[in-house]
Amino acid sequence: MPTPLKIVFAGTPDFAARHLEGLIDSPHHIVSVMSQPDRPAGRGKRLQPSPVKALAVEAGLPVWQPESLKTAESEAILSQYEADILVVVAYGLILPAAIL
Repeated sequence: MPTPLKIVFAGTPDFAARHLEGLIDSPHHIVSVMSQPDRPAGRGKRLQPSPVKALAVEAGLPVWQPESLKTAESEAILSQYEADILVVVAYGLILPAAIL
């Protein structure tokens, strides 16, 4: 059996959450989930988590919600996870070349 990959998952909407579900059910290890920051929604304009964040929290996965990935701090945070792969599904932020 191959060694499980250490994965950072980046996504935001329902479409991405379905893919995260598949990874949660796989033998791989999700070391972090990135999602866009919570946004106001509904009549009361209360902050609502993205579907990906809600699923990650439910699954007990660590969540990171950066405003931007174009900073040295973001690069440092990502590198600390020592992930084998970054899986991106409908994330919504531009990934700088340094991260790719």
